[in-house]
Amino acid sequence: MRFNRLFTMLQYDKLSLNIPDTTKPRVVIIGGGFGGMNLAKSLRGSGMQVVLFDKQNYNGFWPLLYQVATAGLEPDAIAEPFRKMFDGFDDFHFRMVRVNKIDPAAKTVSTLIGDLHYDFLVIASGSKSNFFGNQQIQKYSFPLKTVPEALNIRSQFLQCFEQASITRDPAEREGLLTFVIAGAGPTGVEMAGSLAEMRKHVLPADYPGLDFSQMRIYVVEGLGKVLPPMSDEAGHKAQQYLEDLGVIVKLNTLVENYDGETVTFKGGEQIKTQTLVWAAGVTGVMIDGVPAESTERGRILVDPINRILGLNDVFAIGDIAFMKTEKWPKGHPGVAQPAIQQANQLAKNIRRIVRNEQTVPFEYFDKGSLAIVGRSRAVADLPKNVHLSGFIAWMAWLFVHIWYLVGFRSKLIVFSNWMYRLFTYQRGTRLIIRPFIRKDDKVAEEIILRNEAV
Repeated sequence: MRFNRLFTMLQYDKLSLNIPDTTKPRVVIIGGGFGGMNLAKSLRGSGMQVVLFDKQNYNGFWPLLYQVATAGLEPDAIAEPFRKMFDGFDDFHFRMVRVNKIDPAAKTVSTLIGDLHYDFLVIASGSKSNFFGNQQIQKYSFPLKTVPEALNIRSQFLQCFEQASITRDPAEREGLLTFVIAGAGPTGVEMAGSLAEMRKHVLPADYPGLDFSQMRIYVVEGLGKVLPPMSDEAGHKAQQYLEDLGVIVKLNTLVENYDGETVTFKGGEQIKTQTLVWAAGVTGVMIDGVPAESTERGRILVDPINRILGLNDVFAIGDIAFMKTEKWPKGHPGVAQPAIQQANQLAKNIRRIVRNEQTVPFEYFDKGSLAIVGRSRAVADLPKNVHLSGFIAWMAWLFVHIWYLVGFRSKLIVFSNWMYRLFTYQRGTRLIIRPFIRKDDKVAEEIILRNEAV
């Protein structure tokens, strides 16, 4: 956001995308998540010019964002700069810009600092938090889709503990030590488990003057089970793990409103809390210029080779893509594997198109689903209806997440961090690097300014 403000202070005519002209086919990719990053990698050596646009200069391993939020990992452990990842990639160009719109008729992509012609365009813009039109919840809750949002949550958690340790008001302390997580999908479950383990093993030593038996952690789910995308076996086991850790699970419960101090559920029940983590749904990050008739339910409709319906040479992959099949009538799940597999298959199909060869439809191979609920507690749904739980599933979760991290350095840092925590129960340094202040929270802003002045 600050980067975009910087642009407004400059003269646009002095800025340029500075992409060299080429006689090669040019592939432009919007978004560097699992889909965009793997597509660019798969096009290496293809004889094409590859251009990647993203509003940030790094690829992040988003399944571990909750560990950044709970001080388990630092952001650089799960992120890798694009320029480092593609060092030595011939005719690859990255630009840290936001795409404003596309023009399929003119085959151009428009950014704040210029337009670029494409031969093939791939939209891999991913997803963002879905607040279902509730502006109050959007304003006061804490989403978890980006590194900055994870750091906001970490600061909020630690600030709540610091303030609870000095307040004399029992009601205020109760609100500070109550945490509500909306959504019992993998993100919500993993966040709750991590926070519960902090309450048991870490926080009492950090704050000896606080009674953490008063700390409440709620997981709220609108549907009738924990981990709705996974099997009933996994959901029931995950709920058991959460309850064993002292997490309060509320099913068939919808959050209706949140004003920064009180969560109101549909039906009238209320909980006082300073922290509502929003993990209750996502929607695609749309790009202007995609025809409305090519979209459905917040995603872009694509054919079996991920080409956007009604457009030529324009494709969509990952969370933003909505490919209806007999097996997946509601589209593929919004997790890493469909994005990675679609990226690899699309790279092959773009090569085939360039060579005037027949394209091959995409078929998703479901490798299974995993969710962790704390130390030695995890659930796994594997192919052929195999279900695992406990220590074996936990080890599988650790292996898979280490394996898919980008870069040896990240793998080493995360592995060593996890091994340290395994034997010591400790976590990261728990620093409040940048205090979080809610919009219009003048009291918090004044306290922080006073502290800085002292």
